[in-house]
Amino acid sequence: MAVFQNRKFRSSADSGSIAARYRAQLAKRPFLLFGLPFMSIIVAGSFILTPATAIRYERHDRKVRQLSREEELGVGKNGRKVDLKEEYYRLAAKDIDNWEQKRVERLPGERDGVL
Repeated sequence: MAVFQNRKFRSSADSGSIAARYRAQLAKRPFLLFGLPFMSIIVAGSFILTPATAIRYERHDRKVRQLSREEELGVGKNGRKVDLKEEYYRLAAKDIDNWEQKRVERLPGERDGVL
């Protein structure tokens, strides 16, 4: 039985082309095939996702903003006045030993957890 060579046949016309040199370098350095595209995707993704992240934080900053001095003064005006002694006696008067467990009503389609 004949013994075949381990290497593929390449003609002398193909040996000087750019594709042949690239293929030879690829066999020696697999980073060009696997590592370089992976690293370029990571770097490009970073540049692409930066504006999306900025939009996210800008939206959060609009929701949670710092109050001005005028708004700060008017925040607690509508609430009732709290007296510490009155609250203590009101809570002490409640009977905390007699209580009944009640289930919270679930939204439509939500599982209630009962087996």
